[in-house]
Amino acid sequence: MGPAELKLIIESGHRAFPLRLPEQPIFYPVLNEDYAVQIARDWNVKADGAGYVTRFVVRQDFLNAYEVRQAGGRQHLEYWIPAEDLTAFNAAIVGLIEVTAEFR
Repeated sequence: MGPAELKLIIESGHRAFPLRLPEQPIFYPVLNEDYAVQIARDWNVKADGAGYVTRFVVRQDFLNAYEVRQAGGRQHLEYWIPAEDLTAFNAAIVGLIEVTAEFR
């Protein structure tokens, strides 16, 4: 994610992802750190000047309603959470959203 999204996560007490903008109908949490690093380093830095990798836990009973999608290579695994489900997704987060890496 970029700095603007991280700022909103911090403002939530590290407990919630911000609601999607109208041009963002899907929230794409990825399933492995290598893929998250690739996005933060290669996309977010170019687009926003900085990229951040986060780690968080989501209750499995919530995730069971969604299938894992492959978005490219074998390691490019993610969930596609519709924007209208993001409030429920945030409620299913266990603990805090932590930043594990930063790229500039």
